[in-house]
Amino acid sequence: MEKKCTSVGGQAVIEGVMMRNGSLVATAVRRPNGDIVYKKTYISENRKKISQIPFVRGAVVLFDSLVIGMKELTFSVNESEENEEEQLTNKEAIMTTVFSLGLGIGLFIVLPSLISSFLFAGNKAYTNILEGVLRLVFFLVYIWAISFSKDIKRVFEYHGAEHKTIYAYENDKELTPENAKEFTTLHPRCGTSFLLTVMLIAIIVFSSIDYLLPTPETLYMRVILRVVLRVALMPLIAGLSYEFQRFSSKHLDNLFIKLLATPGLALQKLTTKEPDLKQLEVAIVAMKVALGLEVNNATETK
Repeated sequence: MEKKCTSVGGQAVIEGVMMRNGSLVATAVRRPNGDIVYKKTYISENRKKISQIPFVRGAVVLFDSLVIGMKELTFSVNESEENEEEQLTNKEAIMTTVFSLGLGIGLFIVLPSLISSFLFAGNKAYTNILEGVLRLVFFLVYIWAISFSKDIKRVFEYHGAEHKTIYAYENDKELTPENAKEFTTLHPRCGTSFLLTVMLIAIIVFSSIDYLLPTPETLYMRVILRVVLRVALMPLIAGLSYEFQRFSSKHLDNLFIKLLATPGLALQKLTTKEPDLKQLEVAIVAMKVALGLEVNNATETK
């Protein structure tokens, strides 16, 4: 049977899964008492025309994912937490997201650029090679380090449940935990693969820009220029990365494309874990709600 082409995507949250189908976002979470609750959110389509423009839509999707992910993560934290004092307020959620975004930019963009600039000042080739290597190393070490957290391991299991459920839908299987269990946790349209693609494309883009632009005379100005350019060019890199992942996920039957997609799939072995049937049940609730199907084992909430 030919695999169904779909744009349904998702994200693991705390004790649950978010699924997005077009303008509808559905998030299902298992409460401490075992009940499954879900909520539906309809996304404004004001940016629909922009999100259809190649090489621009990647940045739009990235921004939307950040905003939506923050809201759904807050919902999941509050639904999965019995103690009301431990629940997140909107202000706390925003502050956490801003801090995380700043940390990511500092650790994966600014710091590698600073280190490579000081170690190989004046040598563009060595500077860019070291910067790219450091960015990849920092990213991999970060993923590896957080994987030891018990809470993160649970998120990674729900990440695996999300992928298996999407596979079941794409292969026209009845959406049951047993059917979804048969599939792999590795999916070509995963956000983990996208982030790795961003890292690799950044090496090419940053190196090209550095060779095209004149080199400032002082080390201080060279460092400032590199850092500013790297932050400013992230929307372009996101756009290029999105188009590559979109294309590669549809052409995995091509050996060359499959080889290019392999590193991203391999990295998912760190960010996805094998889920149990109860976790798959939650992911399936989110999928059914996103598809507009009937759900009889969960309760809608706001």
